[in-house]
Amino acid sequence: QVQLVESGGGSVQAGGSLRLSCAVFGPTYRRDCMGWFRQAPGKEREWVANIYSGDTSTAYADSVKGRFTISQDNAKNTLYLQMNSLKPEDTAMYYCAAAFLVVGACSPSPSFYGLWGQGTQVTVSS
Repeated sequence: QVQLVESGGGSVQAGGSLRLSCAVFGPTYRRDCMGWFRQAPGKEREWVANIYSGDTSTAYADSVKGRFTISQDNAKNTLYLQMNSLKPEDTAMYYCAAAFLVVGACSPSPSFYGLWGQGTQVTVSS
């Protein structure tokens, strides 16, 4: 049974930085998509970024492009999201998600991912 466990959330002022981590407990493969999503109160879950483990190719939502960086450390079985220049509108619960043994490209759709972590809260004050 694979599990995803996020950490690293917290409260920061606008312009600050945080690094989220997502530890993957269980087997992984070189054909996995790992993604970060976020959900603010009263809003739908929003795709933030994803990475394909086969070639480490990445994709970002326009709202975070140039400020956030997704990466993975295969030796540690950990996914990261480095968040810089944070804005109040980045405030949300952040979730990591996984889709294993993917055929084709990673998708920004939440329904593409079959495994989710419990989330970590990020709060950015102005």
